[in-house]
Amino acid sequence: MIKRKATVEKDKCVACGCCVKVCPRCAITVYKGIYAEVDENLCVGCRKCEKECPASVISMKEYDNQK
Repeated sequence: MIKRKATVEKDKCVACGCCVKVCPRCAITVYKGIYAEVDENLCVGCRKCEKECPASVISMKEYDNQK
């Protein structure tokens, strides 16, 4: 089973907080007002943050969960 988790291009993130507001699991925080960080343990890969990001710096990373 493949799972998706959000990932942020931290060097391009403008820390606007749009992603924080739409995350249903509160998996995203803005670190010291510099960039957004995703807690991969909380992220469910719903893609809401990816769609909301005005800078388009959030994407989904795929993980293979079979082992």
